Amino acid sequence: MRKIIGLFLSFIFTMSTVSAESLTKTIKSLGINNSAISVSVKDTASKNSVFSLNERVPRQPASTLKLVTSSAAVDMLGADYTFKTSLYKSTNNDLYLKLSGDPLLATSDLEKLIETAKSKNIAPKTFYVDESIFDNVEWGEGWQWDDDMNPLMPKFSAYNINKNLIKIDVTPTGNNVAAKLTVKPFYPLTFMNLVVTDLTVPTNIKVEKNTTIAANMLNVSGSVSKISSVMLPVANPKMNFILRLEDAIRSKKFEYFAQIKNAKLPENNVYHVDTIEHDFGTVLTPILKNSNNLAAESLFKYAGAVWSSSQGSLSNSLAMLDEYLKRVNLNSDDIKIVDGSGVSKNNLMTSDFMTDFLVYKASNEDFESFKQYLPKPGEGTLKNRMLYFKDSLRAKTGTLSDTSAIAGYITTRRGKVYAFDIMINDAKTSPADKKNIEEQILRNVYLNY
Repeated sequence: MRKIIGLFLSFIFTMSTVSAESLTKTIKSLGINNSAISVSVKDTASKNSVFSLNERVPRQPASTLKLVTSSAAVDMLGADYTFKTSLYKSTNNDLYLKLSGDPLLATSDLEKLIETAKSKNIAPKTFYVDESIFDNVEWGEGWQWDDDMNPLMPKFSAYNINKNLIKIDVTPTGNNVAAKLTVKPFYPLTFMNLVVTDLTVPTNIKVEKNTTIAANMLNVSGSVSKISSVMLPVANPKMNFILRLEDAIRSKKFEYFAQIKNAKLPENNVYHVDTIEHDFGTVLTPILKNSNNLAAESLFKYAGAVWSSSQGSLSNSLAMLDEYLKRVNLNSDDIKIVDGSGVSKNNLMTSDFMTDFLVYKASNEDFESFKQYLPKPGEGTLKNRMLYFKDSLRAKTGTLSDTSAIAGYITTRRGKVYAFDIMINDAKTSPADKKNIEEQILRNVYLNY
């Protein structure tokens, strides 16, 4: 009997060695310097590492960081948590709109709140907005200054509305004549309109700052052959929010014409009018499937506010995260986290830490629901990637300049489930080549483990 067990263990060891050698050979054949890549693969059942390369080297995790920060936030707030934006009336006949930093709040939601107030015949003396849920820091630590025109990285605050984006419609006019620019909804912008109507070439529009003329001047250049749109992040979320609230008041013909002011909701002598809610499901989907940075930062910051029973701030969120990691016995000595989304290049993580975290999640009772929020091939950020694996893969991607990462779970053709993390920090390899390297590594895991 001992001999049989010994032979079996020897067989398993041989298979494992062959698999590791095959994966090592695959990585070497992909034309990337091994020092630029970290890989960790762990068995979710045994929790053992089955392959590792530079697994303790801190690298930029990019948006794979959202796996950790969103999980800590959900753990803090509870799975039945909802973002609430509530309208209250005081006994002094004032209205208070209490904000929660809801990343999914839209103008239509404000219209619903105003419609309810109108239906209750409320005619306020003063309309206040309570912004106290967050501090006034609107961008993450280490975010790149030249990304402030990137619609994927808008500012985030208590005043989140319409994803903090505005749309510029570019309409062709006569051939070789300047195009027409329209901002929808209205937001004050100053343009240098250099877009020319050219019906003979594909539309190509570029928007960039022109600070040599004025701080808020934008150059809009290129050519347009058909009606096109460009999305831009707003520079002043508070101003944008107040404009949208005023739009809602006008559209519902609500009797209020004075200035909208700021004040904290009184603790007493106020009565609930109406509330807009968005639950975790509708918030986690854009975070984990579509890598929405605004939603990730807002959720992380709000969890910090609840944890501290005070104002949302990065320091409170990081303290909340540190407590979470200690409670689930994850060693964070080799990592550094400075935001909730992974946008900052100051974030550092090891592949070993990420797979330890994923193995922990796999043993958690909420694992199946957590896994369902991760995109599978053909969904979200994997819409055009990893199609070879079909339903055998659930993973979160991450991309920054010179960086590509992917982390998640793979079920191999033998039916084994592995947690994996791949991080590539390499300036010489193209983004497409980095993604191809990731897929080739995972194909090897799928076929040989």
